[in-house]
Amino acid sequence: MPKKINLKVFKDFVQSSNFGGFLLFLCVIISLIVANTSLATPLQNLLNTKFGFENQSIHLNYSISMWINDGLMAIFFLLVGLEIKREIIEGELSSPKKAMLPIIAAMGGAAVPALIYVFFNSGSETSSGWGIPMATDIAFALAVISLLDKRVPSSLKIFLAALAIVDDLIAILVIAFFYSSGIEFGYLAYAGIGMFVLIMMNRFNVKNPFLYLIPGVFIWYFVHHSGIHATIAGVLVAMTLPTNDTDVQSPLEKLEHALVKPVNFLIIPIFAFANTNITIHREMIEGLTSPLGLGISLGLIFGKPIGIVITSFICSKLGIGQLPANSKLIHMIGLGLLAGIGFTMSIFISMLSFDNQVFIEEAKLSVLITSLIAGILGYLILRFSSRNNKGTVV
Repeated sequence: MPKKINLKVFKDFVQSSNFGGFLLFLCVIISLIVANTSLATPLQNLLNTKFGFENQSIHLNYSISMWINDGLMAIFFLLVGLEIKREIIEGELSSPKKAMLPIIAAMGGAAVPALIYVFFNSGSETSSGWGIPMATDIAFALAVISLLDKRVPSSLKIFLAALAIVDDLIAILVIAFFYSSGIEFGYLAYAGIGMFVLIMMNRFNVKNPFLYLIPGVFIWYFVHHSGIHATIAGVLVAMTLPTNDTDVQSPLEKLEHALVKPVNFLIIPIFAFANTNITIHREMIEGLTSPLGLGISLGLIFGKPIGIVITSFICSKLGIGQLPANSKLIHMIGLGLLAGIGFTMSIFISMLSFDNQVFIEEAKLSVLITSLIAGILGYLILRFSSRNNKGTVV
């Protein structure tokens, strides 16, 4: 009998949203261990191994690392785009009153970390990394707050989800406009034709969501060769899928549900494993207190909560938006710290920010350590606040 109970507990855990966070954390630990053993070189050689197809007209021969970062992550951004559109149509971003607070709070939570980073790195070789501390890892942040269950107001979880989605949108725009290079307008024109096909499919009410992925593959190829980062293609495709604000499941919702588990249980863990294989050395540890390390660390740990809390309370006082129900200052500080879990998105932007591998490794290590600290502090503050506000939790 106890064995059956244990099996049921394990099965429930695997099917829960927390399992994705567990896999992500496990892959990070394994990757860091491998990177600091004799297996580091074989792993890097594997990631550098090229496969694909290439001739005079088609160029699709890339390293495994490139396929992960430009291919699999495009699927991740497809899911993010679907979530953004759903929230705009029927969720927390569906009306100006609902959307205003998380939008402004996300902007504050992105601007203050970037300013902190610029303060430490302006005019230096690492000045291009200002986008690194702007990002929030939506999967990790929501996984941590879900561990608190009913110990925090449910409205706070909804607010964090909406804020993280807007934060992802800001990150997407930052990548598109500031971390893309050498725009090839011919390829963009081809991608535009693909978008036109998708828009017409939407207008003619094509309901099979997987049919939208066929033109989407071509759009990814053309965007990839245009100089704009290929992951943006995922968001563009997502915006064309039809949805509604009724109880009838739309094509967008069908595709979103189909992608959630593969993205959370496979794609993000693979990305984490491939990009956190950091061989730690003394110079890298010293880099934590360099302008690069301080800009990232202070931006995520202090910049995020300061930006989110200040803008939220200003909006509330001016009547522009309303704070989450039953929330207090300590809740918002804890939430701001959870938003400081940059992880996946921050590491992704780190790789786009620098050509110097040393800077990339230092940035990754700073992101990892800071995200861990921010997550623990945010969890502890929210858990502590629940003991003093038991009557306010819904």
